[in-house]
Amino acid sequence: MDLVRGQRMGLRIGSVMLRHVGKRKLVLIVGLLLTLAACSSGPQRPVLYPDAHYDAVGQGQANGDIEQCMEKARAAGVAENRDGEIGKRTGRGAAVGGVSAGAWGLVRGNAGERALAGAAAGAAAGATTGAFAATETSPLFRRFVERCLRDEGYDVIGWQ
Repeated sequence: MDLVRGQRMGLRIGSVMLRHVGKRKLVLIVGLLLTLAACSSGPQRPVLYPDAHYDAVGQGQANGDIEQCMEKARAAGVAENRDGEIGKRTGRGAAVGGVSAGAWGLVRGNAGERALAGAAAGAAAGATTGAFAATETSPLFRRFVERCLRDEGYDVIGWQ
């Protein structure tokens, strides 16, 4: 991805050149691409240590036991992803951005307009970080699956 400077900015993605893209649109496009990249990562799965139990049951059985424990967690009502993060972080970002920009506006003038701009920027930042967080596996889901696998005799060393 190359940025081409001139009076107006352009964006080159591979062999495609988007000309006459304003700065605001360019920031929006880049933010959207980053958000899509965050959402494209696949779900994480536990990684098992290859100890004696793992060697005895084999990789096929171990994968089946992982699926069984993940399904057991879902059946118990444990959310796999952190789906609520986008809304929470958007609201939090809007509040922080609005208050901090409004405070700056009190010092420099035009507090209302600056607070509104800060809230918009904070909401955008919060939504973007929330989108990244929403793709992550929930810590509670991880603990549930890890305990289930430990009860089956496995040693979980991480997730990927």
